[in-house]
Amino acid sequence: MSSHSTDKGPVVDDTAQEASGNSVAADIRISFKRWLVKNLRNPYVIFTSLVQPIIFFVLFVEVFGAIAGSTLSAALGPDISYVTYLSPAIIIMSTLSSAATSGIGLVDDMEEGMFEKMLVSPMNRSAMFFGKVLSEVARIVVQTVIVLLLGYLLLVLKNGAAFDQYLRTGAAGIVGVVLVTVIFGGAFMAYSNIVALVSRDQEATIMFTNLLTFPLVFVSSAFLPLSVLPGWIRTVAVFNPITYGVDSVRAIMLGQDVMTVFEMTAFGGIWNTVVPAVVILVGFNVLLGSIAIRLLRRAASIKVQ
Repeated sequence: MSSHSTDKGPVVDDTAQEASGNSVAADIRISFKRWLVKNLRNPYVIFTSLVQPIIFFVLFVEVFGAIAGSTLSAALGPDISYVTYLSPAIIIMSTLSSAATSGIGLVDDMEEGMFEKMLVSPMNRSAMFFGKVLSEVARIVVQTVIVLLLGYLLLVLKNGAAFDQYLRTGAAGIVGVVLVTVIFGGAFMAYSNIVALVSRDQEATIMFTNLLTFPLVFVSSAFLPLSVLPGWIRTVAVFNPITYGVDSVRAIMLGQDVMTVFEMTAFGGIWNTVVPAVVILVGFNVLLGSIAIRLLRRAASIKVQ
């Protein structure tokens, strides 16, 4: 991309010029392509959203697998391996890491002046931001599938198990897991963009997103059942969206109700976990998303003025 200035002011770059006169669908496609390429070229985004969770996956399986085995047998039954139990936690961690970097690209655009250039271009504003969201959803989907396959590979290497012992709801379960991760990721995309729009600083965005999101993983049901954790962690877990993301993915993978935060019997089977968890995650999306949209509109109006 290139940009230059004239006596009449800054000239928007090639992306904005390409969007001139396009339909909304074409604007979404241009924005989607731009953000996808931008994120793929950022080594920090790739490392934190995919490489780091995979490292954690292997380390946790090797270090805590034997210790956690007896605890899981008592809580969920003897046929649940720690690899299967841990996979939802790593899937959610990968989604969390990917979503948490969402605001970094926005701050980067603000610092480089690209945000202002896009706003004064003919490109549809809603399409511009919707394309950004779609690019992040695409990353989450790909990462989820990669982590699922890695988990199955680890299980095969350790126990030689069949795929239906790893993901007990089959192909439908893969779709369910992906849908849950996208809904979960939406809430933390909004949070990351809220931090970015308030701080308008890349380092501050990275610091504040990691400061909240990383500790939240450990005060949830991610690595061990809540029943074996201290009381204060169980209390925090009730208000922690990561608990509901992990529990819903885990219920789909294990094919059983694993909700421990509260009792739910109205839906039956895995739906006693999935339905209330998804409803709560949608609530977080609505709350944080509305705040992010309001801040984004305010920032856009200020830039245009």
